Amino acid sequence: MNKMESNNQYKPMSEFSAAVQCKCPRCRRGKLFDGPMYGFKSQTMHKRCSHCHLVYEREPGYFYVAMFVSYAFNVAELVILGVGTYLLTGNLENPWLYLIVLFSGAILLAPFNYRYSRVVLMYWLSPGLRFSREMAEAPPRRDEDALI
Repeated sequence: MNKMESNNQYKPMSEFSAAVQCKCPRCRRGKLFDGPMYGFKSQTMHKRCSHCHLVYEREPGYFYVAMFVSYAFNVAELVILGVGTYLLTGNLENPWLYLIVLFSGAILLAPFNYRYSRVVLMYWLSPGLRFSREMAEAPPRRDEDALI
């Protein structure tokens, strides 16, 4: 997780590593989601960061844009699955093979798309939402310190 150097200074994780681990884009310490990506418990996104209290939904309807990112993920995944199915089987005659592979892939990758479409939106498509070393190095804020 977060490593402390020998002189007790906080060393922030890289942007890519923080995005893969679904950490807050401002402090890279708080979690974006509660629970695992795959499991019987539904994925729940926290309302705000537990460390810096950044409100994740910056305005009403903010995450609707994540649908477009998820759509792009789906298109890329389905093209890869379709081409991969053809390269592995060489079969162009049976449409049921492609339907089964593509629907299965879309269903199995839906939790991944949900989670990482929001991460991509927050990390790379939101102007003004950047890493703040001061927020990362500061001690965690108490609830009464939060400005909401």
